[in-house]
Amino acid sequence: MKKPGRMQVVHAPAGPSGGADTRAPSEKLRALQILAEATAGLPRDSDTEEWLGRFLVTLIRLTDASAGAVRLVSEDSRHLRLVASAGLPAEVVAREKLMPFDCGACGNALRKATVSTGASPLACAADTSLEWFRGFGGMIVVPLAHRDRVLGVYNLFFSEERRLTDDVALLYRSIGEHLGLALENSRLARENLRMTVMNERQLMANEVHDSLAQTMAYMKMRLALLLESLRGGQPERAFKYASDLQAGLGEAYADLRELLAQFRSRMDPLGLLHALDALASGFEDRTGVQLTIENRLPELDLGADEEANAFHILQEALANVARHSGARQARVLLERVGAEYAFSVEDDGSGFFTLGGRPGGAGTTGGLRHHLGVSIMRERAERLAGRIEIANLPQGGARVRLVFPAGREERESAA
Repeated sequence: MKKPGRMQVVHAPAGPSGGADTRAPSEKLRALQILAEATAGLPRDSDTEEWLGRFLVTLIRLTDASAGAVRLVSEDSRHLRLVASAGLPAEVVAREKLMPFDCGACGNALRKATVSTGASPLACAADTSLEWFRGFGGMIVVPLAHRDRVLGVYNLFFSEERRLTDDVALLYRSIGEHLGLALENSRLARENLRMTVMNERQLMANEVHDSLAQTMAYMKMRLALLLESLRGGQPERAFKYASDLQAGLGEAYADLRELLAQFRSRMDPLGLLHALDALASGFEDRTGVQLTIENRLPELDLGADEEANAFHILQEALANVARHSGARQARVLLERVGAEYAFSVEDDGSGFFTLGGRPGGAGTTGGLRHHLGVSIMRERAERLAGRIEIANLPQGGARVRLVFPAGREERESAA
């Protein structure tokens, strides 16, 4: 009787050269079905290893295998680690958790990046001293490869010897390449996530340095002068330094609240325009500055990460308006100038000043007081292949403008 859920297989001995036999049509049909299932369900996130384990069950069912295992190349490229298995007893699983990279048929498939169709489980029994392998008559090893780089293997164990024709072996290799692509995509996704986390941490560190750290350094110097004045019996100077400390503490507290608000803010999943509308809502109540959003763009072609970077730049610029400009009105303007997007934050405040007290001209960023967070905005602008322009306006007030290529291809090629 045919087992439920399995395709019937006619077990006939293969020719001595592994050529066509009575099983070939059935083997090819099953290989095509496996390939279809593999391509239809490739994972797109970080649970690739779990998915490989689930696919192993499908692979065993469609090939009439008795047991199977999935092994991936370890980080040191010297071992194969067992990530999933089906039909393997606990003793074998425990012994096979980590095995040498060049072990037996698996090592041969890894070195040659080819499907091993004539392997014998007896060799595995000899290499591992596990008698369990002697209960099988055949084994197939399918390498998981991506661009000639083998990332792992599938082991399939059969009750009888199993050989594949050349065209069926080619189909199995294609299956392995699709699975290898999924593994490579998963690795790239993890690396991108790691880089994103590292970059965000660096930006957070810069934010803290540009606001709290320098304010605290100023307070530390004032505290030393205060103590010196108290020891010298100079109450008027001591009172002045105490007032400076009080003002510095208030500024540090305001900076901390602003930083916490920015760290907690999340990009609106509906996009940049919705995020800006949400930011503008209640802005006047919170800051005393009337804010308007003016969008002159009929369409905005930005990816999710690009929108997030643009939003945080505009958010930082608006925070500076609220904290330092003394403005009563501010405007966010989104427009296209030639082949570039130009996102501006303008206000009617006191403008930008260098530490020497002189207004900064167009494009001036050097010497601006540390609260402006210009370095943070610059780093985010570089991710967009763009730049930050800072200028005092002729009619009074200031403008911070993010300028970057409007074409997605130009941004990607420059990044």
